[in-house]
Amino acid sequence: MTVVGPFGLRVRDQALEAAVQAGMAAVEEGLLEATKSEVPFITEAAQHLVKAGGKRFRPLLVTLAAQFGDPEAPGIVPSAVVVELTHLATLYHDDVMDEAEVRRGVPSANSRWGNSVAVLTGDFLFARASHILADLGPEAVRVQAEAFERLVTGQILETAGPSDGRSPIDHYLDVLAGKTGSLVAVACRFGAMMSGADDQVVDVLTQYGERLGVAFQLADDVLDIASESSDSGKTPGTDLREGIATLPVLRLRERVRRLGLPEDVALCELLDSDLTDEARLAEAVARLRVHPALEEARADTVRYAQEARAALTPLPECEARTALVHLCDAVVHRAG
Repeated sequence: MTVVGPFGLRVRDQALEAAVQAGMAAVEEGLLEATKSEVPFITEAAQHLVKAGGKRFRPLLVTLAAQFGDPEAPGIVPSAVVVELTHLATLYHDDVMDEAEVRRGVPSANSRWGNSVAVLTGDFLFARASHILADLGPEAVRVQAEAFERLVTGQILETAGPSDGRSPIDHYLDVLAGKTGSLVAVACRFGAMMSGADDQVVDVLTQYGERLGVAFQLADDVLDIASESSDSGKTPGTDLREGIATLPVLRLRERVRRLGLPEDVALCELLDSDLTDEARLAEAVARLRVHPALEEARADTVRYAQEARAALTPLPECEARTALVHLCDAVVHRAG
C-alpha cells in the first residue's frame, strides 16, 4: 500500500494511486492559477492560505468520487478547485468572526492585514470560484448555490444559537451539517457528476460526503481537547479559550442538566471563566481529557463515520470504494 492524500490514506492499486496523485497535483496548480490577480497584493493575500498548505480533503474526495465514472473527464479538476476555493474563502471569513490569530500554522490574514482585507479576500475567492463554475454548466452552479446557502445558514444558526426548547446538541449537529457537511457532500457530488456516473451513484456519494463531513468536524472537536499537537494548526484548547462550545462541552453541559453532579458543575464554571489565563486553560483541558463527555463526543464521531461507511453499501466493490471506506476509518482514528 502507498500513502496518498490526507490522514495517511492508503491506496493498494497503482492505477488509483497514480490517478489520485495526478489529480491532486492538477488541483494544486489550478488553485495557484485561480488565485492570481493583476494586482500583486491581491495575489499575495489570496494565495496566503493556499501556500500555507492544508489537507486538501475536499479535492481528494472529488478525485475519488470521479473514479465511479470517467476519471479523465474535463470538469473534475475545475470542480475540485471550486470546492477548495469555497472552503478557503470561508476560512478567511471565519477567522475574522473568531478573531483568530493563526491558521494552518501561519498568521491569519486578518491578523496580518486586518479584517477588511481578510473579508474582501474571501469575497475574491468566492468570485473566482463562481467564474470557474460558470464554465461547468447550470447544474453545477445550482448545486454550489444550494450548498453555499446551507453553509451560510449553518454559520448564522451557530451565531444565533438554539431556539427555545431545542436541544443544544441537536442544534449543533445541524450547524455542522450546514457549515461542513454541505461542502464535503458537494465535493463527492461534483466528482461523481462531472465523471458522468449514474444518478444513483451521485446520490450515494453525496450522502456519504455529508456524513463524513460531520464526522470530520467532530473529530476536530475531540482533537482540540485530546491531542498534544493539533493537525489544524491551532494550539489544543483553542476552541475552549475562544469560548466556542464544541460537542465535548455540550455533552458536559447536557450531563449537568441530567445529573447535576458537583464535579461537572465545577468544570462548567471553569469553562465559563476567563480561559485566556494559561493555567486555567491547562486545567480545563486536563479535566476534559479524562471526562466521560469526551468519550461521548468520540462515540458521536464514530457514529457519523459508520453512517458514512454504510452509505457506500450500494456502490460496486472497487479500489475507490475501499479508499472511501479507509477515509471513514482515518477520520475516526484522528479522534482517538
